[in-house]
Amino acid sequence: MDAITQSVNSPVPGRVTSIDFFRGFTMFLLAGEATELYVQLEKSDIGIVQFLGTQLSHHEWHGLHFWDLIQPFFMFIVGVAIPFAVANRLKKGDSIKTITRHAIKRSFLLLFLGWALYFTDAGKLVFRFQNVLAQLSVTYIVAFLIRNKSFKFQLIFTFAILLLIDLAYRFFPVEGFNHPWVNYENLGAWFNNKIEGVDKASEWATLNFVSTTSHTVWGVLCGKLLMSDKPAEKKIHFLLIAGVSALLIGYSLDGLNVTPIIKKIATSAFVFASGGWAILVLCFCYWLIDVRKKFISGSRMFIIVGMNSIFIYLFFSIGGAGFLHRIIAPFSSLLFACGGEKTVEIITCLGIWATMWYMCYWMYKNKVFVKI
Repeated sequence: MDAITQSVNSPVPGRVTSIDFFRGFTMFLLAGEATELYVQLEKSDIGIVQFLGTQLSHHEWHGLHFWDLIQPFFMFIVGVAIPFAVANRLKKGDSIKTITRHAIKRSFLLLFLGWALYFTDAGKLVFRFQNVLAQLSVTYIVAFLIRNKSFKFQLIFTFAILLLIDLAYRFFPVEGFNHPWVNYENLGAWFNNKIEGVDKASEWATLNFVSTTSHTVWGVLCGKLLMSDKPAEKKIHFLLIAGVSALLIGYSLDGLNVTPIIKKIATSAFVFASGGWAILVLCFCYWLIDVRKKFISGSRMFIIVGMNSIFIYLFFSIGGAGFLHRIIAPFSSLLFACGGEKTVEIITCLGIWATMWYMCYWMYKNKVFVKI
């Protein structure tokens, strides 16, 4: 076994392997969506497969599917990694000023890349913050700048922005856009229309970057906890309490008809519910991989994707998956035509997914990492 394989299979001293796994697993699932495999699953005649496909698609409006958690997961895990990244750069001798300058530069690059994806798709400059990169450009820099504030300050800060955006939706005074939880008739829809200069823009609100800042800030708090010298049992205990508390708040707001869980406008109930799940998933991964030392070898394939998450996200977002489809589909049709059209499509999607993973593996093996 070569040194590279060993470095993935064995935890690095002082490194929390579960963070790398969480990031890689999230991006691996995002790559799977780009193959259109989940659409094929949703079309299945088999009940359990169709249910899986439904969970791997966004909820139409009021409610929560598993897929609605993926973007919050990624924004959360970026926050978790911030304290570790800062500590590593300080250890290398970088000054706080240099680190801050790099963080600001990174934020602008994220925004540029996020807007560039919209530009290539629409053929014109479009100012939106709905995709992961554009939203992260805001949430990342805010979380970075307040990372050294007290736990109480950061918690109050996130609660305050969630309360303010909730009130803004409720009391927005423009006729036709004063129905806070109705699609296309709320503050988010009005703001979309204004910045895009159209009468009816996307149902995904650009203003989501305000409330989802909480995901990244909560990630910072969890990252600082994992970096601390507290016993592992204490860390797990705190993560469990935080995750369950957030879930209770989110689902209670929804269940008591205070604020509904709506991903597309990132309501406060949605942010609490999705944030709670993110914290609990991190807790489970930490317990399994870093404490119990289980699934270390199995996590390898996902960690490899996480090492080049920016590259693979940009690749499939600019049509890379479609390009691979044109290459792989003829071979799938030739070799598996006897299984029927659905079988050919599923195998094609799996082939695209595997190819994108191998691209990340090749880059990892050759120590090629795309970072900003």
